[in-house]
Amino acid sequence: MSGATPKPRFDLSPVLGRRLSVLGSTGSVGVATLDVVRAVRERYGPDAYTLEALTAQRNVERLAEQARKFRPRVAVIGDAGLADVLKDALAGSGIETLAGPQGILEAARRPAEIVMAAIVGAAGLAPTLAAVERGAIVALANKECVVAAGEVFRRAAAATRAILIPVDSEHNAVFQLLDFAELDNVEKITLTASGGPFRTWSLDRMAAATPDQAVSHPNWSMGAKISVDSATLMNKGLELIEAQMLFGLPIEKLDIVIHPQSIVHCLVSYSDGSVLAHLSAPDMRTPISHALAWPRRLASPARRLDFSNLTSLTFEKPDIGRFPCLGLAKACLRIGGAAPTILNAANEVAVDQFLNRRMGFLGIARTVERTLDALAREAAGPTPVMLDDVLALDDLARLRAREACRVVMA
Repeated sequence: MSGATPKPRFDLSPVLGRRLSVLGSTGSVGVATLDVVRAVRERYGPDAYTLEALTAQRNVERLAEQARKFRPRVAVIGDAGLADVLKDALAGSGIETLAGPQGILEAARRPAEIVMAAIVGAAGLAPTLAAVERGAIVALANKECVVAAGEVFRRAAAATRAILIPVDSEHNAVFQLLDFAELDNVEKITLTASGGPFRTWSLDRMAAATPDQAVSHPNWSMGAKISVDSATLMNKGLELIEAQMLFGLPIEKLDIVIHPQSIVHCLVSYSDGSVLAHLSAPDMRTPISHALAWPRRLASPARRLDFSNLTSLTFEKPDIGRFPCLGLAKACLRIGGAAPTILNAANEVAVDQFLNRRMGFLGIARTVERTLDALAREAAGPTPVMLDDVLALDDLARLRAREACRVVMA
């Protein structure tokens, strides 16, 4: 319309001027993050997003390749035995190299405005907490931080005013849809689950499932551990615990529904009957782009939805009888205290045993259940509020989980 007032343009300079560290840059989320950075630089200029630090645990070849391409100030390899390999690979580049767990912590403490926390499992606890403790914007791709040490992170974030932006597609969707000023009027948050590769399999068939089959997710490209968690539905159970801690809603307002197409990532139901849904293609670059640009939005390289090709969107109840890990996680959410920390540790041990072909697929749930039962009295108590307490409980749970594995495999 002639003479219409133009829409104001958001000032993107604060976003594009951010310094970024990627903890776990060689994993699936880390690789996707750097692809977003590449696309942003191509669109907005080569100076968009200065890289402060990139870290990896053992994939030194990929880390060196990423460092040469994205030019961080420091590259860190967690396996100290690979320190010289990384140093030699980056000789003459001007990029500082560090190694070992202390090197990873140093990377998290360096002055980056935003930190992508993508180190998988309990190994990500200490470095992610280090970023929170200095008040960074933390793009949280490690759900174990909130599951195993939720109260620790909540207190640290409150003290430093750090901002936690979830990167899981479901929680990022909730973060975008939830009206935090109207939490009393939220009736339910429903997270969706694809159902994984075994959604229609019988228990007998799952008993013979191989690691290769379990990591072949129908919709997402993810690392091995999270792919197995998706196959057991433990991933969705962990996400329920994460949602309760991140958004502060009571357990009865959290739910799970199976949605095989992975197009709708969450639904938020309000007291007036409205239900808001977040839709996007199953591409981790969408929530990553949102987290890196928050509170603005930047163009993303993520796939777009083509609604003309969406033949159907279906939903169904999860079958806890065939996927008992989801039931175990729900029980731990209700119990609270030390239970989520134990659950997370036991699951990591059991999944590792399965991926190394030392235990069958159905043994994962049995191992977790045995560990929880074994520690019902030994580790009963309030929610850990110090990281050392979390790590001690994690160690104990792993010990009991390994004992449970031997029984399950017998």
